[in-house]
Amino acid sequence: MRIGIFFGGPSREREISFSGGKTAFEYLDQSLFEPVPIFVDSFGRFIKLDKSLMYRSGIREFYPVAPDLASPFRLYIESFPELAQQSVPEEIGVEVQPADFGQHFDFAFLAMHGPDCEDGAIQGLLEWYRMPYSGPGLMGSALAIDKILQNDLIELVNQQQKKSWTLTHQQWIPQEYGILFQVLKKHLGLPLVIKAPHQGSSIGVAIVKEDSLESFVEAVNQCFFQVNILSKAWSVLSLEEKISFGQKMANLDEGIGFPVTANGATVLYHPAQLIAFADEYFANSQAAELMLSSANAEDQVLIETFIEGQEFSCGCIQFDDGQPLALPPSEVIKMVEVFDFNAKYRPGASRKRIPVDTSLSKNQEIQKMIAEVFQRLGFTACVRIDGFLTADGDILLHDPNTIPGMSPTSFIFKQMAEIGLDVTQALTYLIRQSLRERIRLGKNTWQWRDLLARLDERIFLQQQLPKPKIGIVFEPTQEGYLQARQHFGTINASGNKQAIPVLHAEDGRYYVLSKPMMFKESIIDVEDLIALPRHPLLTETSQRADSLTRFYAGVVDFQIYTYNSLNEIASIDEWLVES
Repeated sequence: MRIGIFFGGPSREREISFSGGKTAFEYLDQSLFEPVPIFVDSFGRFIKLDKSLMYRSGIREFYPVAPDLASPFRLYIESFPELAQQSVPEEIGVEVQPADFGQHFDFAFLAMHGPDCEDGAIQGLLEWYRMPYSGPGLMGSALAIDKILQNDLIELVNQQQKKSWTLTHQQWIPQEYGILFQVLKKHLGLPLVIKAPHQGSSIGVAIVKEDSLESFVEAVNQCFFQVNILSKAWSVLSLEEKISFGQKMANLDEGIGFPVTANGATVLYHPAQLIAFADEYFANSQAAELMLSSANAEDQVLIETFIEGQEFSCGCIQFDDGQPLALPPSEVIKMVEVFDFNAKYRPGASRKRIPVDTSLSKNQEIQKMIAEVFQRLGFTACVRIDGFLTADGDILLHDPNTIPGMSPTSFIFKQMAEIGLDVTQALTYLIRQSLRERIRLGKNTWQWRDLLARLDERIFLQQQLPKPKIGIVFEPTQEGYLQARQHFGTINASGNKQAIPVLHAEDGRYYVLSKPMMFKESIIDVEDLIALPRHPLLTETSQRADSLTRFYAGVVDFQIYTYNSLNEIASIDEWLVES
């Protein structure tokens, strides 16, 4: 079955999308699927990418292909609008028209995030051309992209109370900044959480902790994706500092991205254009500032009261009959004050604990609420929903994510490991269940039923075949653990071998680890958990998921076994010893 892996796209989350596309490309079951990388560029073109480019460190490393055009800047292709009229270079790949998708792949695996990618736009295009795709359908995608609408709908389901305020750009009037700040402090209190309602990956999120009008204005502007350049500040910058500013504006994790509008009128595509425009503007006018706004700016921002409590994230998937299965919730322990884009993806900025450090009954309550919201809001296949558990025991949910982050150690894969599915098996689940949900649309019904039947037959036959067991022995170091984790995923992705992780611990013993142990943050977490009994919520959830897990993974053993030597470990066909 040919799987078109869609990644990139026009949104600010395209680099995270590239990372997720790599995961699918590398970890799809090779005995079931053929990965076909489909890079979506900023102009909305679908490019069947040369596979060697999947191993570049980022999109700007291969696209556009003429880096000398951008010197001294590293830019995305939207800074060169003239390239939209040119053909995709052969060394990059081949542009594919939507009407021809079926000639290249049988199923679209969506690893794209943000506007145009998670809001129903790409989903609608795929449905128009009768191409099945992964994740929730049109309705669930449209609901989950809008944080303002989400709040209202979740409140209808579980009656939760979250104080919030919606501010439109039309209401953002400089003369009224102070009055608005006073009203919000009275209505919501401090700190204030300000969000761009259509962004993910913690892009466009700011927290105003202090009673500072300047901080408030800066935070709101950040979430509207606009920047004010002051004449006095610009005049003292050196050329190098102006170049640095232009590059920062182009970086999607810290800037507003190009193209930008200057004072709502002139469109600027390139940092060099921006620098020249600002120089001329301030030289020829008495204006005190220049307002820059992203061409894809938000028209409203969501302002919420700050919630004190334990933050968690919980995935929800489906049984064959469409009934929801809430996975074990993961607690997010933040090690930094502001959990923005850079913090979210920086090692050491947070730790994750499964399940939430609370009572069994409260974890069960979180799962029950997650499953109810999943079902009532029309989600399908797989969704991750975040939330808070307050000191008073209240559960407040927010931000359903219909295409969760898909690095090999993302929340969704950690939680699916706790019911017995590794990354490869989780990807197979997502493809199969999504195909099943697309059949329910009543479009291309018999062709997709046949595709599902053939996939089911292949999965069933694969389960019957004996798989050689490859023992991966590693030392109790972080480097050894990460190496073993990578080999664990690669071996399992072959589809015809089974990886068995074995920790050679400091006490000299050998511990045959269970599948969930290969999805922890660090070797320290593994060593700590070896000595502890399995949490009852994890046992309960994996037992409830047994019928689903058996189909994709067979019988899963969650026990950890201890041996004094490798010779005692039976039935290993081959050893891989990490140096």
